[in-house]
Amino acid sequence: MRIMVTGGAGFIGSHFVLDLLAGEYPWLPADEIVVLDKLTYAGDPRLFEEIDDPRVRFVRGDICDREVVSREMRGVDTVVHFAAESHVDRSIEDSDAFVRTNVHGTRNLLHRAVEEEVSKFVHVSTDEVYGSISEGAWTEHSPLEPNSPYAASKAASDLLVRSYHRTYGLDTSITRCSNNYGPRQFPEKLIPRFVTDLLDGARVPLYGDGSNVREWLHVGDHCRAVALVAARGRAGEVYNIGGGAELTNRELTGRILSIMGAGWDRVVSVADRKGHDQRYALDHTKISEELGFEARIGFDDGLKDVVHWYTGNRPWWEPLKASV
Repeated sequence: MRIMVTGGAGFIGSHFVLDLLAGEYPWLPADEIVVLDKLTYAGDPRLFEEIDDPRVRFVRGDICDREVVSREMRGVDTVVHFAAESHVDRSIEDSDAFVRTNVHGTRNLLHRAVEEEVSKFVHVSTDEVYGSISEGAWTEHSPLEPNSPYAASKAASDLLVRSYHRTYGLDTSITRCSNNYGPRQFPEKLIPRFVTDLLDGARVPLYGDGSNVREWLHVGDHCRAVALVAARGRAGEVYNIGGGAELTNRELTGRILSIMGAGWDRVVSVADRKGHDQRYALDHTKISEELGFEARIGFDDGLKDVVHWYTGNRPWWEPLKASV
C-alpha cells in the first residue's frame, strides 16, 4: 500500500510516520510512505535526515500547490492529512495562512484525490470545531460552532471533506481529537512551553484565572486511533478521539510544577486570550465501539515522560524556542 502523509514533519504527523515504519499498525501495511510537508516553522526536517528506510520518500512541498500534489498523489492508495496551521494565538493575530492552508490546501488535496482515484482519505481535525461546552461531551452529531479563526478554518475544511464524499463519492473519514501532548512538540504549545520555560528558569504564563478546561491525549494514542480509522473507518463518518484526561489549565500547571519541583511563584497570570473557549470534552464512544480504540497511556505517566524528554533534549528544542 502506498500512503501519503501530509504534514509528516510536524509533531503529530511525524509520530504517525515513525510508528507506521515501526510496524505499530499491522492493520495498515505500508510499502511506501510519501511524506509531503512544506516545512514551515513547525516542521522538523531533522527527523528525515535520521530515517534510513527505503519505504519513506520525503517531499518538500505545499499542499496548496496543484502541480506538486497531483504529481505526488499518483498511485497513492490512502491519504492521511495532518498538514495544518494549528496555533490559536497565531490565528488571532493573522488568519491568512490558516484560511490558505487549512481550507484551500484541503480542497486541493481532495480534488486531486478524486482525480487520482485515491481509495481512502483521512482528514485529521480537532475538537475545537465544536466550540465550547459547559457540561457533558460532544458527540459526532454535535453542531459545529468554532470560536477562533483557527477553529473556523478547520470546520470549513471538515465541511469540504464531507462534501467531497457526498458529491464525488470519495471515501473520506474525519477525526476530531482532543489536545495532544508528547515528545517533540513545538515549544509554542502549552505543555512544552511551560516545561521549557521552567527548565530555562523563566516564569510560565497562565491565561486568566486558569479555569479553562481541556481534555488531553498522548500523541501515540492519537496516531493509533487515526491508523484505525484509515484502515477500518466507515466512509463519510466522523470519529471523535478523546482520552478522558480532563483538567483545568490551572490543574495542569500544578502537575507540571510538581513534577519539576517548582512552586507557584514561577507562574504569572496574563490577560486571557480573545474568545477563549471555556471547556472542551469529547464523547469517544463511537470509535471505541466500532474500531476498538481506547487510550493506553495514562496522563500522569505520559506527562512525566514528556518532562523527562524535554529535560534530556535541549539541543532539539532550544533552536526552535529561539525562533518563537
